Amino acid sequence: MKIRKSTIIAHAIAWSVSLIWIIPFLGVFMASIRPFDEVLSGWWNFESFHLTSQGYLGAWNHPTAPLSRAMLNSLIVTIPSTFLPILVAALAAYAFARFKFPSRDLLFLLIVLLQTVPQQMVIIPIFNLMLRLGLLNNYLGLILLHSSFGLPWMILFLRNFFSVLPVEVEEAARIDGASYFKIFYKIVLPMSLPALASIIALQFVWVWNDFFFALALIQNPRLKLATQAIPVMIGRYEINWTIISAASIMVMIIPVVVYVVLQRYYVRGLVAGAVKG
Repeated sequence: MKIRKSTIIAHAIAWSVSLIWIIPFLGVFMASIRPFDEVLSGWWNFESFHLTSQGYLGAWNHPTAPLSRAMLNSLIVTIPSTFLPILVAALAAYAFARFKFPSRDLLFLLIVLLQTVPQQMVIIPIFNLMLRLGLLNNYLGLILLHSSFGLPWMILFLRNFFSVLPVEVEEAARIDGASYFKIFYKIVLPMSLPALASIIALQFVWVWNDFFFALALIQNPRLKLATQAIPVMIGRYEINWTIISAASIMVMIIPVVVYVVLQRYYVRGLVAGAVKG
């Protein structure tokens, strides 16, 4: 009976938190599919209810910042910024988890400490560096920046995950003559799919939702990303909240789809990566 009561309480708390989180989303969604004058008195007021797609069409084909181009720009930046650091982080994490070398723990601690560096602290030297390298208004600069910021936490996450993998499987492959690199990409990586899926989901959402770095490095209107396009849709004299709400929903869809696709591995990867520090 005690277990039953605790289960009911846990479910009640979970549903309450979920409801609190989803209410703002419902408000934005209702504002995107209804004329603005119908939601002025509250989106929950259904005395007058007319569906409209003008907000989505207006955001997709916006004259100043069309979301069709901005979302494509975001994909151009987000996809390589997700997979490039994963490749580097996986190699580094495997070395930290399996090999012993001088100052290994000190170097790993330094990498972990890099996660604490806030974006605002380093944006000025980063801007000056990108200016000297000619990477302002260039997606390559933004991709390298996101990749470098993603490396520390990816290395920490994957190192913890690799540490709990059974070493016996790798030792058996080594006895059969397999090289370390062959063991890595034929045994370790396939066993690490949950961790890799978790990293893909987290890094993709992080880069897709980024506004600060994009604002600092991308000023060309044709190169602006999706998060930059939404503020541009705010007019100087008038704000069309239907278009703004619709644009917000469309920008939100992509990371939600990525999470749903990877949900099968997501929780397992997070739990396994947190078992051993």
